[in-house]
Amino acid sequence: MKNIIATAIFMLWACVSFAQAPKNVILFIGDGMSVPQRMIAEEFSRKTGSGPLAMNALPYSAMTRSCSADSLVTDSAAAATAIACGEKTNNHYSGVDPDGKPVYSCALSAKKAGKTVGICSTVTITHATPAGFYAHRKNRGDSYGISIDLVNSGFDFFAGGGLDVHTGSSTNHAEYAACGDAYEYAWKNGYKKISTRDEFMALKPGCGKILTKFTNGALETAIDATPELNQPTVAELTAKAIETLDNESGFFLMVEGGRIDWAGHANDAGTNLRDVLALDEAVKVALDFQKKEPDTLIIVTGDHETGGMSMGFAETGYALYMDRLAYQTMSIGRFEHLSSQQFKKNPDLTFEDMKPLLRQAFGFCFPGDEGPLKNDSMLLSKEELDKLVEAFAHDAEYQKYKNGGNPDFKGEQYYLLGDTCRIVLSHKCGIGWSSGGHTAMPVLTTAIGPCADQFTGFIENTDISKKIKAFYQ
Repeated sequence: MKNIIATAIFMLWACVSFAQAPKNVILFIGDGMSVPQRMIAEEFSRKTGSGPLAMNALPYSAMTRSCSADSLVTDSAAAATAIACGEKTNNHYSGVDPDGKPVYSCALSAKKAGKTVGICSTVTITHATPAGFYAHRKNRGDSYGISIDLVNSGFDFFAGGGLDVHTGSSTNHAEYAACGDAYEYAWKNGYKKISTRDEFMALKPGCGKILTKFTNGALETAIDATPELNQPTVAELTAKAIETLDNESGFFLMVEGGRIDWAGHANDAGTNLRDVLALDEAVKVALDFQKKEPDTLIIVTGDHETGGMSMGFAETGYALYMDRLAYQTMSIGRFEHLSSQQFKKNPDLTFEDMKPLLRQAFGFCFPGDEGPLKNDSMLLSKEELDKLVEAFAHDAEYQKYKNGGNPDFKGEQYYLLGDTCRIVLSHKCGIGWSSGGHTAMPVLTTAIGPCADQFTGFIENTDISKKIKAFYQ
């Protein structure tokens, strides 16, 4: 067995040695993004005139097994540890093996090899996927400890959501006494605080170590993002990271599209789609850079699949209408916020009163609509309309209950209309969901650039890190 392992290591070393190792590596991870998410975005992009996705057009591809050490269905912490460090670990573990011993990432290998290193995410920078590249914790919820590991990594560039630090039962009190406030610890250790998109876009090479604090939580979803938020897009995160990290020795950059996963958990097809497309725009940024710096390897993968997303089912005659997702203009969460506000403002709200918001959010067309309101492709059937009316009636009674009226209310203790809307829209598009969590489905890894031909066939997620680490030997 030892001889087999030694031979495999030698062959991997020989492959890298005889092929020019890349100067730069840019690794994109779509959290919760597997084949269905990529293909639904692909079909949408094609049908709406934008052509195929850049991530799907990369010349080399590999199906990638995603299981963790203790489960066929991985969580993001274990998956990130595998992709970053090259070792399987238990669910909820970040940067440690199943025994809790630290394992080290390809990002750290790059740093030790003299490369600059950047970590970007659309969710919090202490979240499971980015943490896999720098943290060593048995509990992915130990956000304080993870934030200290972030600073101690010495990596050059951290951008995305905030640290999202919670000091609670997971906090090591001796560690807290030694380090104090996580942000203050970062500033004392040479990180420059960036709080707005304008400050971020003004960064130049040589700006020093960067840690953004646009928000204490995640960046906004692509579908809900507005200029007033003053937050960069994932493409802008990528462009600025490349600009500031680029140097004669090369760099390693990991970019996570983290909100793809959150939309998958919510079974929110339109929001999921927009965040996949947003990540693809970031891939295009990297490809533009590669045209100028061809010794750059670009890899696009996912950590796992979320939601059990599927394309086509018998109820629609196996037809797919991905272009109908263009009518969704806000996330289900945003819709639920706006609809609940309407209930709060008007105790006598009727379904007719709610129709304008339903049209705005999802493009639904109601029987009897004429003129600009008429849209045959989004016309609600009697069955679909009945479901929406029933959900609205529930929400109206639930609101009365919340206001102290209707004490005999026995229904669900949450709003149902948004959830019903996303089911109706998914069915109209031919999209199915089998889960509100992760699945064991393999993910797709695609690549372009030096040594990209190593990413073919059927591989383990751990192979990604092993191949990248070999570049730095």
